[in-house]
Amino acid sequence: MNYVDSATGATYALDKPRWCGDGGAYLNLGDAPGLTRGEIDTSRRSVWRYAKAMLVDAQDAVTLGEGWTPLICGKLDGVPVTLKLEFMMPTGSFKDRGMTTLITYLKNRGITSVLEDSSGNAGASLAAYSAAAGMQSRILVPETASYPKIAQMAATGADVVTVKGSRQDVADAALRYSTQIFYASHNWQPFFLEGTKTLAYELWEQLGFGIPDNIVFPVGYGSNMCGCERGFAELKRRGEIDRSPRLFGVQAANCAPYFAAYQAGVEELVPTDITTTIAEGIASSKPTRVREVLRAARESGGSITAVSEDEIVSALGALARMGMYVEPTSAAAAAGLRQLLKTGAITPSETTVLVLTGSGLKASEKIGQLLNVGARGE
Repeated sequence: MNYVDSATGATYALDKPRWCGDGGAYLNLGDAPGLTRGEIDTSRRSVWRYAKAMLVDAQDAVTLGEGWTPLICGKLDGVPVTLKLEFMMPTGSFKDRGMTTLITYLKNRGITSVLEDSSGNAGASLAAYSAAAGMQSRILVPETASYPKIAQMAATGADVVTVKGSRQDVADAALRYSTQIFYASHNWQPFFLEGTKTLAYELWEQLGFGIPDNIVFPVGYGSNMCGCERGFAELKRRGEIDRSPRLFGVQAANCAPYFAAYQAGVEELVPTDITTTIAEGIASSKPTRVREVLRAARESGGSITAVSEDEIVSALGALARMGMYVEPTSAAAAAGLRQLLKTGAITPSETTVLVLTGSGLKASEKIGQLLNVGARGE
């Protein structure tokens, strides 16, 4: 197995960690072996129960017990929906699913210091897993990042650096720093996707070795969609399933490059207006794996949709009243599901999984303002 250059098809050995090809293009991995239900390590209640399917040595895994998150039944506006509580991870977001595999791979190959750029959740996850691995980390974040996320990163001993400007400005700054320290970007390193693909395996197992009709995610860079496409494809090749679910990505309309490309019917980014959004976790104007994310939506029979700020706030309140205290980024997915139900793209009779990616505890002050809530005196 090798790294595969997305631009040229050139291959690079996995024994030397890389984050891009010689020409600067992002890297992918070839097909992994997958697994059958009999190869699940049921003694482990984490993503590493699917170690047989991963291209990472599980013997010295850097793990905090991530994965195996609750899958519960609920109703959104009276419509049955299955909720995947990815915010109930060690650092409060789904990013732990990919970070355990990425940091394990890098540690096993002698990397001792890592660099990441993040709007918050990925940085918090990298900081925690780096600390657990005994590695140093430097994390670049936007000046507008939520303070609780910054505090979460810094508490682990990470070197947290704020950058002026947009989320893209932070990514650009990271590229400049990458000459000094290994760039462990979850958006560039494909071993992150070896972890996020376990969402597919976990849903399959938790649904009694079945699959849902639809999965709805918030999408910024799209690692959940890419991971699920990879995981379900592996299960299909091993004969465990005969079809894949439809994958639906939801973006904030204020920052929706995937939606613009999807609407244009192309496989690359197109010019689109970008403004700020309360869904900071998906505020990515120039995502990396554009072809892969669009393919995952189109070939599965799903789509990419976009929702307004008001729709996100409304969905945030609706989820909270269901007991689901999530950050606005997660609420964007619920807003998208509402839209898909309204248009008939998804019907109430279908089994639909709504992936809730990040904890509201990371954005409580903002949530209080958005929902205009608080305590009252006697």
